[in-house]
Amino acid sequence: MSATLQHIDEHRLEKDLGYRFRYLTEFTGFGAEDIAAIQGMAAHLAPLVPGLVDAVYVKLFGYDATKRHFVPRQFGFEGRVPSDLASLSLDDEQIQFRKAHLINYLKKLVTGAYDEKMVGYLDMVGRIHTARGGSKEIVVPLVQMNALMGWVSDALLATIMGLEIDGATKTRAVRAFNKLLWLQNDLITRHYAV
Repeated sequence: MSATLQHIDEHRLEKDLGYRFRYLTEFTGFGAEDIAAIQGMAAHLAPLVPGLVDAVYVKLFGYDATKRHFVPRQFGFEGRVPSDLASLSLDDEQIQFRKAHLINYLKKLVTGAYDEKMVGYLDMVGRIHTARGGSKEIVVPLVQMNALMGWVSDALLATIMGLEIDGATKTRAVRAFNKLLWLQNDLITRHYAV
C-alpha cells in the first residue's frame, strides 16, 4: 500500500509554532478523540492532582541538580526566598507558589481547549525553563527537563492505570496523554536547540 507523500517545509517547522504543532499532531495522530479522552479524565484526576504534584516535588528535591533551581526567586513570587540549597524545604512559600503553578498546568491540560492559545501556553512552558524566556538565574538543563518529563509521564500514566474505570476508557486516556506529553516534550526541547 502506497501513501501519498506529503511535503513538509522543514525550515517553517522551526519558525512557525502553529505549523509545527499541526505537523506533530498529524504525525502522532493526536486529534479530537484524544482531546476528548484527556478532558474526560478531568473528574477522575482532579482529586489526585495535589498528591501527584507533591510527588513531583519530592522527586525534584531528591537531587541537587534539580532542587537547586528552586533557590533563586521565581518570577512573580514576592515572599521570602531561601538563602541556599540546605535551607530550602518542601514547606517554603516559594515551593507552594511553584506547586500552584504545576496544579494550574495540569488543570489546563485536562480542561483547556486545544487551540492556538493552548499551543502558545505549551510552548511557553518550554521556553520559561531556558535563558531565552525565563529568568537568567533559573536555566534548567535539558537533561533535567527530560528526566522530569519522563518521571511525570510515568507517574501520570500509572495514576490513570490505577483508576477504577473501564478498560477501553483507560486505554484511550493512556494513549492520549502519552501523545500529549510527547507533544509537550517537543515544545520544551525546541527551545534548547542552538
